[in-house]
Amino acid sequence: MHRVTALVRPPQSTFELACAAQVFGIERPVLPARYAFSVCTERPGAVATLAAYDMLVTDGLDALDRADTVIIPGWLPIDEPPSPAVIRALRRAHSRGARVVSICSGAFALAHAGLLDGRRATTHWAQADELAARFPNIQVDSDVLYVDHGDVATSAGAGAGFDLCIHLVRRDQGARYAAHIARTMVMPPHREGGQLQYSAPPHPAQIDDTLAPLLEWIAERLSEPMTVETMAAHTGVSARTLTRRFVEQLGTSPGQWLLAQRIARAQDLLESTDLPLDVIARRVGLSSATNLRRRFLNGLGTTPGAYRRAFQATPR
Repeated sequence: MHRVTALVRPPQSTFELACAAQVFGIERPVLPARYAFSVCTERPGAVATLAAYDMLVTDGLDALDRADTVIIPGWLPIDEPPSPAVIRALRRAHSRGARVVSICSGAFALAHAGLLDGRRATTHWAQADELAARFPNIQVDSDVLYVDHGDVATSAGAGAGFDLCIHLVRRDQGARYAAHIARTMVMPPHREGGQLQYSAPPHPAQIDDTLAPLLEWIAERLSEPMTVETMAAHTGVSARTLTRRFVEQLGTSPGQWLLAQRIARAQDLLESTDLPLDVIARRVGLSSATNLRRRFLNGLGTTPGAYRRAFQATPR
């Protein structure tokens, strides 16, 4: 069992904590249990929350010494640094090999502990400038939903905590396992684009001209040749207009979105079948095993064969 421990502090945001608890702490009957979730705090006892109730947390900082993943689900107020004891506990966990993760403002706690120095990181778009100003050694990216370095990961605003947690499960257990968790939460297993698409009021076109029907139509035809012009013709708009709508609604281009869907479908086939790579490549519209390998290396940093060996549920 992979032990996941969330470090909370008053006043704790219940939503950020729920991001981690819902992904790592819920037993799902059709999935084998792979995670054990717990919560700790510096001073065990009642922990006030932003939701007008207290939580009873019985574990102290020593729980971090047993964790495989440590999660900081927000850190408020952001101008209040962690105590020396918390900083020591975070550094100790990281130095022995635990994965250390922040959600939203939790990046400030990792920054104070020095775990983000010289690294790219993110936080809520409204707090990104503050993080960059206070910690100039951090490369703050205010657009992305999350940044994962393997040993340290940070997420953007609260909702992006789900994106990061699902990403970590996908990295640990494979795409099919993560997708099942996402489905039980009625969430997409992977959101496209960055958080800046959420930082300003939506344009009317985002509501009046939803891309949902087009995305569903494309998803049913991944094996077929598909260009921006093909998508635009199906929608009845120009390629330029369609590209603008993709950027507005999804924060990415049509081509990037399509490639992500094809890679995700290939991951599922690698996990659930013993089909040859060239067959999988054709089924997902990537034309050849060579192209499939190239896309996997560029997008996932691994090969299809290595991915299959790591995540195929039942080798056939």
